Order: sequence, then C-alpha cells, then structure tokens
Amino acid sequence: MDFVLNKIDKHLDNHRSLDQHRKDLKRKLEELNGLKEDTESIKRSELQPRKKLKAEVQIWLENVERVNGEVQVLDGRIGESSALTRGFHTEDVSKSITEVEELIIQHGKFHGGLVVDNPQWIGQVLSTTSLSGEAVKVCIEEIWHCLMDDEVPKIGVWGMGGVGKTSIMKVINNQLLKETGKFDIVIWITVSKEMNVAKLQKDIASKIGVEFSGDEDETTRAGRLFGTLSQKSRFVMILDDLWEKVPLERIGIPDPSNGSKLVLTTRSADVCRQVGCRMIKVKPLTEEEAWKLFLEKAGCDIRGVEPIARSVSKHCAGLPLGVITIASCMKGIDDISEWRNALKELSLRKKSVNGFEDEVFQQLQFSYDRLKNPKLQDCFLSCALYPEDEEIEERSLIQLWIGEGLVEEMDSMQAEYDNGRAIMNRLISNCLLEGFTKRGNRRCVKMHDLLRDMALRIAKSRFLVKAGMMLEKAPDVQEWSMNLEKVSLMRNWRLCIPLEMSSPKCPRVTTLLLSGCCLESIPEGFFKHMDALKVLDLSRNPIKSLPISLSKCPGLTTLLLCRCRIESIPESFFDDANELKILDLSGNPIKSLPHSLSNLKNLTSLLLACCEDLRNVPSLSNLGVLRKLDLRGTKIKEIPQGMENLVSLEHLNLDESIHLRRTMINEIPNGVLSRLCCLQDLIVGKTVVNGKEVGGLKKLEILKGMFYDWHNLNMYLEACRGREEPRQYRIYVGNRYFHKYTEYGGKQIVARGCNIYNYQIVLPRDIEGLHITDCNVDCSEEYPLFSRFILSSLSSFSSLKSLHIYDCGNMKKLFSPNCVPPNLQRLRVGGCKQLEEIITSEVEPEERGMVITEFHLPQLRQLLLNGLPELKSICSAGGVLVCDSLVVFQIVYCPKLKRMGLNLPKLDNVPPSASANLSLEVRIRPKKWWESVEWDGPQPKSLFDPFVRFW
Repeated sequence: MDFVLNKIDKHLDNHRSLDQHRKDLKRKLEELNGLKEDTESIKRSELQPRKKLKAEVQIWLENVERVNGEVQVLDGRIGESSALTRGFHTEDVSKSITEVEELIIQHGKFHGGLVVDNPQWIGQVLSTTSLSGEAVKVCIEEIWHCLMDDEVPKIGVWGMGGVGKTSIMKVINNQLLKETGKFDIVIWITVSKEMNVAKLQKDIASKIGVEFSGDEDETTRAGRLFGTLSQKSRFVMILDDLWEKVPLERIGIPDPSNGSKLVLTTRSADVCRQVGCRMIKVKPLTEEEAWKLFLEKAGCDIRGVEPIARSVSKHCAGLPLGVITIASCMKGIDDISEWRNALKELSLRKKSVNGFEDEVFQQLQFSYDRLKNPKLQDCFLSCALYPEDEEIEERSLIQLWIGEGLVEEMDSMQAEYDNGRAIMNRLISNCLLEGFTKRGNRRCVKMHDLLRDMALRIAKSRFLVKAGMMLEKAPDVQEWSMNLEKVSLMRNWRLCIPLEMSSPKCPRVTTLLLSGCCLESIPEGFFKHMDALKVLDLSRNPIKSLPISLSKCPGLTTLLLCRCRIESIPESFFDDANELKILDLSGNPIKSLPHSLSNLKNLTSLLLACCEDLRNVPSLSNLGVLRKLDLRGTKIKEIPQGMENLVSLEHLNLDESIHLRRTMINEIPNGVLSRLCCLQDLIVGKTVVNGKEVGGLKKLEILKGMFYDWHNLNMYLEACRGREEPRQYRIYVGNRYFHKYTEYGGKQIVARGCNIYNYQIVLPRDIEGLHITDCNVDCSEEYPLFSRFILSSLSSFSSLKSLHIYDCGNMKKLFSPNCVPPNLQRLRVGGCKQLEEIITSEVEPEERGMVITEFHLPQLRQLLLNGLPELKSICSAGGVLVCDSLVVFQIVYCPKLKRMGLNLPKLDNVPPSASANLSLEVRIRPKKWWESVEWDGPQPKSLFDPFVRFW
C-alpha cells in the first residue's frame, strides 16, 4: 500500500511542477539556440576551402538540432495529454533540461576556433588495378618527372582507348597524395564524352569546396572557380577522358603557374597539341607482356591449348582492357574445340572492321557475345542506361532488372535479389562490370567507358540514352523512334518537357528513366503511345500530379515516384494497372490513396515511407501476393483494413521516421501477425505486438517492435525456443513514450516504465545492448538487479556490449560476482536513488579485507556514473574492477562515492610527461567533490589527476 501511495504522491508532485519545468526548459533552450546562431555565424566566416568543422562542433550542432526536435515532439505529446496523464511527462522535461544544460556547458569548451585543416581536401584516393609491362613503368616515370619539373605546366597523356591511360593516372593520383608535399591539392575530374561546361564547373566546385547558389550564370561560376584555384599555392588538376579541346577560361581553370599542373588523358594527340601540353604516349603491351597478363586473368592450366591461346591473346593487340576482358570470358575453359572456335570468331571479326577503334569494340563485343544467355546480355546493356562513370547502386540496378523481367520470378524477394546478385557477379567475373566500390554502406558497380560505348553501339537502334548530360530540353519527337525499347534521360537536373510536345510514338518502349530531372510537369498525353511500357522511374522530380495518359499503360509493372511532390491521385487512376507489381510513392505529401489501388492483385511492393501527411490507405484485402509494405513515417493510426489477408507478406515496416519521431499505430490487434507466416522483417517501432504471435513467425530475421511488459517478452522467447532468434532485433518493453535511446548495434532491448518484480526475466542469449529506464526494481539487498535476468539458453552474458540503467528505484546493487558481463564495452548508470554498489561481493563482510577479488572487463571503454546519491563503491571491499581499455570514466553527482575499486593497468609506470599520449578522459562534477574525496582504491588518486575534466 505504501508503494502505491508513494507513486501517487510522486505523480502529483510531477503534475504540479510540470509547468515550471517547461518554462525552465524554454528559457534554457532559447539560450542554447542563441549560442547555436552565434556558432553558425562564426562557422560561415571560418569555414574556407581546405578547412573543415571540428568533429566536436559538428556533433554539438547535430545534438542541438536533435534536442530541438525532441522538445518539439515532447511539447506535442504534452499538448495531447489529459489532465491525469500530463504529470507523466515531467521526468522527460527534466531530462531535456539536463541535456540542454550539458550542451550549453560543452559550447563553452570550444577553444581555438571551430575549424581545423581538412587533410581529405588535399585529394581523393582512387581504386586502382594492377598494371603490367615495362612500357607502363617507363610511362609512369615520365609523367612523374614532368610533374616534378616546374618548367612543365601542362601534360597530355594520350593513347588509344583501353590502353590504360586512366589506370596509370589513378596510380599517379594516389602516389601524389602519398609521397609528396609539393602540391596543396590534387583534383580528379572525369570528363564525359559529351563535354558540358556547367557540369564540369559543378564537378570542380565540389572538389575544391565551392558552393554554387543555383542561379549563377556560367561566367559567375567561372569567376568563383578561378578565384579559388588562383589562391592555391600549387594544385594538380587531372581531367580524365577528354575528347575535345577544353575551354579553360570558360570553365574557370587558371593557366597553371607557380608549379601548378594541368594533366589531360585523351585518345587524341590533337587535343594535347591544342591545349599546349607536353605529350606522353601510352603504348600497348608487348606480345610477351600481353601473354603474361592473359595467363594471369585466364586463371587455369592451358598448356594443352597454349598455341591457340597465344593466338587469341595476339588478337587483343596489346590493349590491357581487351586482354583482361577476353581472358576473363575464357577463364576455366580447357576444351581445345572451344578455344579454336574463339580464335575463329575473333579472326572473322578482325576482317570485318575498318579502323583500330572498331577492332577494339569487336574485341570487347566478343566477351559480350560469349555470355550467350540473352537475358544476361540484356542485363549488361541495361547498365549503359546510367550516366557515364556512374557508381551504380547494386540494389537500384537489380530492381531495374527485376522490373524489366530479366530476373526470374522466385518464391521470395530475397531469392530474386540473390539471383540478381549472381547475374552481377557473372558480369564482374567476365570483366564487363568493374568490381564493387562503396558509397556509404551501399554496394556499387561501375562500367568502363569503353564498355559503355560498346553497349550503346550494340543497342544503338533500341536505346536512347542521354543520362547526366545537363540537357535542358527533352529530345525532339523525331529522336523517339518506333524501334526504341529503352530510354534514359536521368540526372538532367534542368530538364523540361514542353507542354506542347506531342506524344512520342514509341509502341515498343519498355523502360523510361526520368529520375532526378527537376521536372515540374509532364504533358497530359505524353504516355499515350507507350503501350509496352513496363518500368517508369520519375523519382526526385517536383511534379505535383500524374498525367492521365500514364493510367492507360496496361503493361506497367514498376512505377517509381519516390520524393516527388504528388498531393493526390485520381480515384480511377489504377483501374487498368492490372500488371503493376512495384509502386513507390515514398516521400510525397499525399494525404490519401485512391480506392482503385485495392484492386492491384499483382502488386508485390507498396512503398509509402515518409508520406508524412498520409492518414489512411484503402483496403488491402485483395493484395494477396503483396510481399513488401512500407508505411514508416506516416500518420496512419490503425493498421490498414485487410492486412491479415496479406499471407505472402515478407517485409512490414510501420516504424517512425527522422522527421516523424513517433509511431502512430498503437498496437497490432491479436490474430493478425499469426496469419502473416512469411514475414522475414517486422519493423513496427513502438507499436505493441503480441509476444507469442511474434515468436511463432518462424522465418523472422529482423524484428523491431514493442512488447507491453516483461511477461510478453518471456512469452516471445518461449515461443522461439529451439530455433535461431532473429539476426537483428530492437525490442522495446513497456512505456511507449521513450524519451531517447542509444544505438547498441544489431541486437538490443530497450525497456521503460515496466517494473521488475520478484520473478526471473528471460533475455535473448545473444543480446548486445540492454537499456532499462524508469523501472522500479523489487530487489532485496541480497539480490542485485542482474540476478533477475537469465538467458534463453545456457550461456553467459558474453555478447552484451552495452548496458544502460537509468532512474530505477529500490535497487541497491547491480551485479553479483558471477553475473558481470565479461565483454561489456559501455556501462552507464544514473538516477538510481538507492544504488549503493555496482558489483557486490559474496565474501562475508568481516573477511572482505583479507580477500582480493578481481573482476576483469578488458573491453570496457566507457564507465558513466550520473546522479547516484547513495553510491558508496564501484566494488565491495576486497573487490577490484580491472579495465584495460577504459577511455571515458565519468562521475557526476555521486557525493558518497569513496571507494573506486578501479584498476587501470595502462596508468601504471607511466611518467607524467607521457600521460598526454594516453587516451583517457575522467569527467567529474562537481569539482569540490574531487578535491575533497578520500580516495580508497588500488591506484592513488594522483594517477588520475592529469586526465580530469570538470563539467
């Protein structure tokens, strides 16, 4: 009874103090935002080329932005609360005040300006391939000699396509960054075949830290580039793959002086002469060098066919690209008849060509023809729809192949994606695509410009490709021929389709890519004669409505409208879209969807993420083959009608988004999830789900959702018993209104407002992060909190890396000796008013002085103790916590803490002069506690003094 009365008293106190807390928060937030404005102003003045914002300043600005957003959300929740529930938000407001205060204090520690030198601004390391041949070495040495010679301002590296000019210059680029301080910056620019001054200016600007406003004309842009480059002491600018004389003055490139350099790579000696370059020719490999490279790439024992294989190698004419491509497609073949056939085919090709360039293309086409499978060949040709030298995102490319019907339909989305990956790997192994690179965490592929040219030559009559060419007007109707099958105008960010333009007569077009063109409108009848259209990508265009003629494309299977500005769609729009499989409307300000969507019986993906004004969707009962439903970041408050009929559903996402930081759907009704037996990804954020039903989803691989209480978590784990748990999960337990949480990795549980009573709680055996906030703990002095937890299988807590315990009452001890997680990396404990010890001892009190027990946490990097008024020791007397890797040790408002019981081996035998080299930060508040505390620990307090920072 006393417990209940105490809770009521606490709630009434919270209710009475809420308004004052909100006023305090508003005042402090205004102060913080004033500091932010000052910081932004200083940032603008200090942030010059070759400078970057200090990491601590960048993080501080991001945190201020985040806190403002969280406070805004919190204000909204308080406004929606009833008189009875308002008091529950007082602690959230208090925590926000604390965080704002910490950010204000942090701002006062920005000393010595906001920026530092940016080493990455000096240049970019490029991926390289191994180079073969003595002539290549000589060529590299000659280029390097010219770069070091102040009398040579311009260098022209020229030679036939595929001879290795770009590969050589990539090696030079990386060598310049690594081995010499002669130059201040190395700028690599890839010039497309159709050179465009505006695009060149934009590319150079991005490399030297110049930002264009968007409304500047060519002359203004040139002036800004010229001014910035002229300020550099010495620069090297490499313009790769020039096809014509470059207008340096128009672009804004100053004539190199004071040791600066301009380097061109080109197939034309005339271009080098016109620009006034010292010319260096890249020669083909010798016959023996080409044979050595051929053997390396063929990768098999071909002694039995060596004479024929040598003849095949000779047909490559010493061009590394040709050697690599042809050798790769013959890899693993030891049948002499296949080698004879290959030699005969190459010989016939050579007789049928005029000029060396045609011969190069015939060599490359040999590898294309060897693919034999028409679908595999079409997958290769589709790569040419992307802009020249584009890093093509793997998922985007595979999605295109799936939409075009080039990937076989399979029983799951993952199987189809794996099939697409297999196709991609086949093209890479045949050297028709370049290997994977990284853009963020996404895998990408690239297409060599010669191979792209060859692909466009093969598909010349069927493809219209003008991607990334800075077009301002769509091609004339005459260019849209009757034979066209695929059209790509993507990434022309100023493109306009005139409203008076008549509908192109393209009855065979299956693919039309118009993403990223800033199209504001499309003529109503534009799609009138595109009956065969399957894939349409209009993503990232500010169009507000869709032309009616699009609704009359009966074969449309993929419609991508991500991040447009579509506000509504006519009710009957999807009446004839019987073949539609993928519909992506993510990021549109649409408020509702037409009821005709309910009849899309072949729809497999419905993507509505971040449609922040969307409040309802029509019935999904008839979408029996739907595999992916993404509703994250919408304002839908109830699960869509008929969702229980989506028996093929593999991916369900109802999560919050960055801008909409609250899951609107409170819970998924019982009986729904149990019918979705194909689910692999269940991502529903803080929507409450039934533990037993989720545990019955046998194919589940990713889980993010909320259980009402610990009992539901136990039911979930009981239902999972005997099989692998999801490979990735974030499970919330308890109160929906989580103020904030920290990312712990792929496997974590975050609990709030759910009390821990006198029964055991089961946790997943592979849990990596555990975050418990505002949970009263019914623990006697003899039973530490962690004794309440057991794992779902016999195991220690060896996977647990991060533990956060905050505002948990009635808890006096955290760990018993046998429950300390051995691989813990981060431990944060705060606001636990009765906590006395972190690790207790099993040794009797009278024996503790005689027995020393060491607890080793070799991977612990952060130990944060905040607001623990009764904390007396980290370890009981006789216990020592040994931390080999500790980087941050924080004690804030722990007035009774006397015994550290902490041993940091890295502090032993370190002279004071070397302490600055150790990575350790000791954060203390208040200062007077540190000055007066009587230190009781295995290491003297003086060892810690050099690392102390007072908050």
